[in-house]
Formats: sequence, C-alpha cells, structure tokens
Amino acid sequence: MSATPPPPGPPRSIATPCVKVCIVDGASGLCLGCWRTLSEIGGWSGLTDAERARIMAELPGREAAGSRQ
Repeated sequence: MSATPPPPGPPRSIATPCVKVCIVDGASGLCLGCWRTLSEIGGWSGLTDAERARIMAELPGREAAGSRQ
C-alpha cells in the first residue's frame, strides 16, 4: 500500500491567534498578545485542527479573565 501524495501547490496555512506581541505574564503563564500558554505556542503546529479550534475558543475567556486582574 502506498501513501497518497500531497496535493500540488503551497501547504495549507495553519490558523493562529498570534498577533506578534509576545509578552508572557509571569503570574498566569499566558502570552498577553494571544492568550496561549508557552506549551500551546510551542506545540501549535503539531496540534490537530480540532485541538487548535478548542484552544482558540477558550482565548476570549482567558483574555476577559486576564483583563479583570
């Protein structure tokens, strides 16, 4: 059995909440630009679309909690 070759053309882009403002809050461990953890940022390209979507759905709540502090 052979593997299916990738479709021609450039690779599909990966959705990311990165805004290129990389400041990590020491207390929460969250980036104040995108509200992800360092672990999430470091492993982002290896996550499935579903895992990235779940994290992205959590980000507004993280931001709201962070702005209340």
